[in-house]
Amino acid sequence: MAIKHNNQIPNNHFRKQWQTRVRVHFDQPGRKLRRRNARLAKAAKVAPRPVDSLRPIVRCPTIKYNRRVRAGRGFSLDELKEAGIPKQFARTIGISVDHRRKNVNVEALQANVERLKAYQSKLILFPRKSKKPKSGDSSAEEIKAAAQQSLSAVFPIENALGKRAVFEERAVPADAKDVQSYRKLREARAEHRYAGARAKRAADKAEAAEKK
Repeated sequence: MAIKHNNQIPNNHFRKQWQTRVRVHFDQPGRKLRRRNARLAKAAKVAPRPVDSLRPIVRCPTIKYNRRVRAGRGFSLDELKEAGIPKQFARTIGISVDHRRKNVNVEALQANVERLKAYQSKLILFPRKSKKPKSGDSSAEEIKAAAQQSLSAVFPIENALGKRAVFEERAVPADAKDVQSYRKLREARAEHRYAGARAKRAADKAEAAEKK
């Protein structure tokens, strides 16, 4: 029904007030340049140290994605202990630490320990005082040859199967052509499910036979 007379305009989206409430992103090219300059400035500030931190290999959650691995938040305390790296010292040499993470898989634990040991083997540790180097610090030749690198490029995290699993077709063996796998699985499931009821029925039948 049409509105009659000179009534007040309803509180609908007729006046959006673009100047105060609607934001447009015409500054995307400028923001992109600003982010790039910020990355370059950060890299120059921390040089020759890497810009990013070393992160562990963790498996993605849920059944849908658990075949893939990705970078985690930080290494667990057990992984650092196995690698022989103190947790306070780890943060100072570019290793991320997550004290909340727990290891429930021996294979994943060993993989991250090997990752830490590989990082230690390539680590160039600068002395706090150049004139008084301590034990564990790198030699002068190694320090001179140090160059800034990205840890994600030096220690990449790759999936064994890639994005998609690859399956190969093969011929069905002669001895397996007559085997109905689905039928066997259904029969085994039904046998397990009704085992108690069938045992009770057989016992009742035997008891009735004895009474007769």
